[in-house]
Amino acid sequence: MIAKLFPLRHGFTFRAILIALMMVIVLLGTTMCSQESDTEVPDDASATLAIEHFSVIEGTTWSGAHDRAGKRIAEKYPNVEYVFREEVGPDLTVPYAEELISDGATIVIGNAEFMGLPLKDIAEKYPDVYFGSIIASDLSTERNFIRLFPRQYQALYLEGLLAGALTETGNIGIVSAFPSVQVIRRQNGFILGVQDAAEMLDKDISVYVKYVGDWYLPAEERDIAETLITQYDVDVLTQQTDSGSPLDVAQEQGIWFIGKDMDIVGHYGWSDTDTVAVSFDTRWEVLYEHMLSEWVAGEDNPETVLYLGMNDSMVLADGTEVPTVDIMNDNKVGIEAISPSARPLVPDEIVELIEQRREQMIDGEWDPFTEHAFVSNGTGLDLDGTPVPAAGTEVKPAGEMPTAEWLLSLFNFDVEGVEILE
Repeated sequence: MIAKLFPLRHGFTFRAILIALMMVIVLLGTTMCSQESDTEVPDDASATLAIEHFSVIEGTTWSGAHDRAGKRIAEKYPNVEYVFREEVGPDLTVPYAEELISDGATIVIGNAEFMGLPLKDIAEKYPDVYFGSIIASDLSTERNFIRLFPRQYQALYLEGLLAGALTETGNIGIVSAFPSVQVIRRQNGFILGVQDAAEMLDKDISVYVKYVGDWYLPAEERDIAETLITQYDVDVLTQQTDSGSPLDVAQEQGIWFIGKDMDIVGHYGWSDTDTVAVSFDTRWEVLYEHMLSEWVAGEDNPETVLYLGMNDSMVLADGTEVPTVDIMNDNKVGIEAISPSARPLVPDEIVELIEQRREQMIDGEWDPFTEHAFVSNGTGLDLDGTPVPAAGTEVKPAGEMPTAEWLLSLFNFDVEGVEILE
């Protein structure tokens, strides 16, 4: 056990000191209680977290959230360094990774699946390095090649409740990237929230999804946002893309916007709460701290699929505890994140439900994907051996939680009640 916690890579002297300290803690264990979580990393741990970002960082919510995560890790742990590369395509993933490793990187992340998967090819070559890649639908792993994703659908469900309450035309639009398990799963979380709000408020609500074809196409995203508003009378808009164009259109057209990946008002100063009703905020640092704690502990067989949600958290350097995902707006969290301009338009029962479900998910007592049945809309993405189920097919009954593996790799269909536009 001691060898596992304090491996030889830290040096014999340091290891001996830590063993002695551990014995003292054991002797005092009946009168002392640690306040640190299981994922805390020793203050004097030394490591380098390297993130390869598929896009630029500035002006993006996806890579921006990963970059903030790296900075928060380094801020909390002074002996942990964060380094990065931007605009990394699949052909550069391995060369950059090897360059970063030669400079001391001990954990290397590819922050998108298409450019992170090549790291698997060099995992065996660098046995003491942890490699990680975001999951889109592939779940391949190696002993030291870790796959990760947050349960963003939980916060998206809360966003859907608010969107359903805010729409007056009964039309909500999603500017989306392209059909993939990752995109479909997140959209489904949002749609289920909209549908629950519609049922509670006795509303007839339509959700329209139109795909752009890629993650970052600002001009095309703008065109689709305008189409959703002018042709489909959408008065609440959200996105599964990465540029600020849909937000720009929402502000210009005077409709509500629901943000993605980060607190776009509070962190970037994009628009204001007269347009942004709420955003969901992703704290990748919770997953990175988990990886870091296992690396520092010398874990030769780390957990290789990390799918953490609102009941997992990290204490930041300033003492703030943050769950993996949450709703956020203008630096406020929970129901306080609901725009003060939007709040008078939202019935109290919806606000109370958002607060209740958020608390239940943080406590690990409730999940929208457990609560609801999954009935296929007949649309989605055919996978090898897993075609999209026919419309009306109940794939999962209410009250049953799908496995993480199924959600991450096989949830390939839209839930019933959404319109996919050509």
